[in-house]
Amino acid sequence: MGHGKRREVHEEHENHERWLVTYADMVTLLMVLFIVMFAMSVVDERKFNMLKNGLAAGFGQPTSILDGSHTILEEPGTAITAPVAAADLAADVPEKSRVAVDQAVQKIQQRASDRKRAAAEVEVDRLEGVRKKILAALAAKGLQDDVRTRYDERGLVVSLVSRHVVFDADVAELSGRGRLVLDTLAPVLRTLPDQLSVDGHTNQVKVKPKYYPSDWELSAARAVGVLRYLHTDWHLPNGRMTATAYGHEKPLVNPSRPGSQEVNKRVDIVVQSPLPSETRALMSEVLKARNLPVGVQP
Repeated sequence: MGHGKRREVHEEHENHERWLVTYADMVTLLMVLFIVMFAMSVVDERKFNMLKNGLAAGFGQPTSILDGSHTILEEPGTAITAPVAAADLAADVPEKSRVAVDQAVQKIQQRASDRKRAAAEVEVDRLEGVRKKILAALAAKGLQDDVRTRYDERGLVVSLVSRHVVFDADVAELSGRGRLVLDTLAPVLRTLPDQLSVDGHTNQVKVKPKYYPSDWELSAARAVGVLRYLHTDWHLPNGRMTATAYGHEKPLVNPSRPGSQEVNKRVDIVVQSPLPSETRALMSEVLKARNLPVGVQP
């Protein structure tokens, strides 16, 4: 089937202003640094020397490096100056300064948390837009029951389930219907900048595959088959895709449910979010708040 008449989907513009978030964090941290330095400026010279010597001892360096003395110890038989306690320094810092520093630190922590939460919200909006495009494209061809979508800690997961003959038993070759499903998904996937992980899975039936040594090889062959089809027929760059084999270790549906084994035999195409792991962790809270599908179905 030719692809000449397929309509190209324009790529979305990449956000080139993400650096502003990191820049804002740096500027705020500098502000807190200056506040701390100002608060310490009221400490007298004696306490400062105690801090200097304490830091030297704490890092295992002789005090002579800092104060220019000719011997390691001030007097024979004495120990290197013990680190000064933080409480001793805090006693000489005015209470107003300490409160100001505490408030500034709390504020920057709250702002950083708010920015990460906002970034998670924006990423969920973006991935949900991708999910809706995929579901609409499948529904237009009556293929909506051949695919299940959900989110996990990596991003958006699009599962090609075998209930509607994506794969025949014991083989890794896509059926005609399976190729039709990929022909529907590929135009949307091709417009995305994200890395794609193609994950192969088998069901949990304890029977050795007919043509492969184990479930690992069968699931790997299924993943590679999908990856190769996306590359050769739809020209998705190899550099954007990886193939992974999971065998029977990650069921989509609880294996004890009737009919679950037909669904658990599948290939997942994962749209991997580029957000840092700590921000992606907040996505689960956003997803649950919006009642969107997450994780293994009970």
